[in-house]
Amino acid sequence: MSGLRVVPAYRHGRERLYVCREDGSNVAWYDRETGRVNLLVLGEDGRNDVLHALKPFLTGQVTVGPPPVPTPAELARLTLHPDDDLAPNRPGEALLVALERDPGPARRLRPDPRRRALTAEQTVGQGLDRLEGAGWHTLHSVPLPGGDRIHHLAIGPGGLFAVHARHARRSRVLVADPMVTLGRREAEPLLRRLRADADRASYALTAEVRPVLALVEPAEVTVTTQPRGVRILRDTELTGLARLGGVLKPADVEALHGMARDRNTWGRL
Repeated sequence: MSGLRVVPAYRHGRERLYVCREDGSNVAWYDRETGRVNLLVLGEDGRNDVLHALKPFLTGQVTVGPPPVPTPAELARLTLHPDDDLAPNRPGEALLVALERDPGPARRLRPDPRRRALTAEQTVGQGLDRLEGAGWHTLHSVPLPGGDRIHHLAIGPGGLFAVHARHARRSRVLVADPMVTLGRREAEPLLRRLRADADRASYALTAEVRPVLALVEPAEVTVTTQPRGVRILRDTELTGLARLGGVLKPADVEALHGMARDRNTWGRL
């Protein structure tokens, strides 16, 4: 096998080096992150030709073999229609769409509350996305029947968390289960809503989903008594979720992520 060339590409956020024939067909690819060369050709000669072409790019210990068999979760993802896939949603996706459709008047006496809410969701969403390297997946703006939505659904070794982002910049926050008071605003039974959303998610995914209230840049947080089953975190404390483990195995994380990213999963509630 002669005339092989190496072509870099990115798939699902990972760099891959594809080994191609002169006609453009692939014979192998090298995944830098896993250190594995996946062969699509048979025979020792084909293997040696591929490794010779990749030699300038190989680093560290490398394993060589046929591509892994797709898991049930991967097969489900491959058959998922793009319109039903929630994984591409950006943090604050629903608010971004709403603001694009109706940006509101150019001049306002008061700031648009939707923009404060968007800032909160983007801040929290970006923090949760950083957990991906620790084996976590996060879905944003998960729609629920009736117009409700879960701001962020985090799935990882520590379990499943329905995360609600709330803008609290320079505000004093008082949490008195189920009431939450931000600054001088009127108290609202926010924790009751968070528990209800987490219960709905648990029913949809047939797995326990725990609620989290993520406060963005609060001046002070006072919790009178620890709320039942709800975590209260500042946006700077979200990385602490990565230290949680022992709940889900990697295969379970992938299977639940595959189920949760399907819009139809939530339409059955």
